[in-house]
Amino acid sequence: MLQRKLGLFQSTVLNMIDMVGIGPFVTMPIVIGYIGGMYLYAWLAGALLSLVDAMIWSELGSAYPLAGGSFNFLNEAYGKNKAGKLMSFLYVWQTIIQAPLVAASAAIGFSTYFLFLVPDLNVFQQKGISGMVIIIVTILLYRKIENIGKIGVLLWVGVMATLGWIIFGGLSHGNILKPLEELPSSFSMQTLVSFVFGQACVKTVYSYLGYYNVCHLGGEIKNPSKNIPRSMFISVIGIAFLYILMNMSIISVIDWKEIKNWQNSGINNFVVSIFIERLYGHAAANIATVMILWVALASLFAVLLGYSRVPYAAAINGSFFKIFGKLHPTKNFPYISLLVLASIAFIFSLLFRMAEVISGILAMRILVQFIGQAIGVVLLRKRKGKKSVMYKMPMYPIPVVLVIIMWLLIFLATGLAVIKTFVIVIGSGVIVYFIKARTKKEWPFFREPLKV
Repeated sequence: MLQRKLGLFQSTVLNMIDMVGIGPFVTMPIVIGYIGGMYLYAWLAGALLSLVDAMIWSELGSAYPLAGGSFNFLNEAYGKNKAGKLMSFLYVWQTIIQAPLVAASAAIGFSTYFLFLVPDLNVFQQKGISGMVIIIVTILLYRKIENIGKIGVLLWVGVMATLGWIIFGGLSHGNILKPLEELPSSFSMQTLVSFVFGQACVKTVYSYLGYYNVCHLGGEIKNPSKNIPRSMFISVIGIAFLYILMNMSIISVIDWKEIKNWQNSGINNFVVSIFIERLYGHAAANIATVMILWVALASLFAVLLGYSRVPYAAAINGSFFKIFGKLHPTKNFPYISLLVLASIAFIFSLLFRMAEVISGILAMRILVQFIGQAIGVVLLRKRKGKKSVMYKMPMYPIPVVLVIIMWLLIFLATGLAVIKTFVIVIGSGVIVYFIKARTKKEWPFFREPLKV
């Protein structure tokens, strides 16, 4: 049985290192390439969506603080012996695909930034580095949860030091307010309502994902009714503040027009390293690049830790393959689940490119998980009443409506090709579920016995 060993600080740390992976360093130039001077609006939009969505997660996470997060939420909301069987199964089914995609994105980002240190690596060598990173993190995770919390804090220190150095660089340069002064003149309503702004938001939202990691670890959190919501709101607000400052800091040294030209010509993906190089020289840029690689490693650590609990929770519930429910005999963690997700992540890191992975990550989650949970909150309140809710979101149901609208817009912005892949994955999951349900006589093939 999992043990509640993680307090508020460690929970928040694990959220933050999940959020601040390689994402902001890789996506920042992509966002500028899409929408130029309106880049800060996209980062603010990502923060707003994350903050409102955290209200949904907080209400569900504080009410059902169990390993597996969304698996439990969907199961409870749609009925344990009804449609909840299908929804929770589909969530686990897509997790087997999207969780390794998240891990692969961190590994691919790692190998991308590694090129700044060793620029003459060929494609096969880059892929080898991506795969090796997955293996190293899996070894780090192969231990007891109390030791995991200590490693998480150590990795978090590296993440905060990296962001702190970038922000300090901009402050000491003396022109950090320049991006804010340019903001009004860069605004364009036509760009704001365009498809390309939606694509930019796909990238910024990706960089915020992870604020809910604490919900996946719900069975290992102390005082979960308070610590789960607190850790999410602290994480979102804190990381949004750091992201905005990081963008302002970098653009105060490297003009956004220069970065946009780099993106259009495809000649430079190392914006942060070049930022440090211009301020402190090439040796400092190498140190900054190593720190960014540390951040990517930390994110991968948090991702595989949190998501390995999802198939485990489904297996012990009897809703997924039984083997995923095995705990390590001495270290007491779901090792089969971890090894399977890590193995798929290893394969994905060898097969895919960064842009493909980012869009795929979001598309896989939105309909079943994010929108499914938002609707689930409404169903639970109707069925169980407001008194059963540990954390009550303010202005209910406005946050629910906002979340559904915003996630639908992000889903459409991922593009037709990615949406088609999502349909294939979910469609195959529906088929597998109905075969399993018919065999085991579960919903909708379950029939109540006749009363005599």
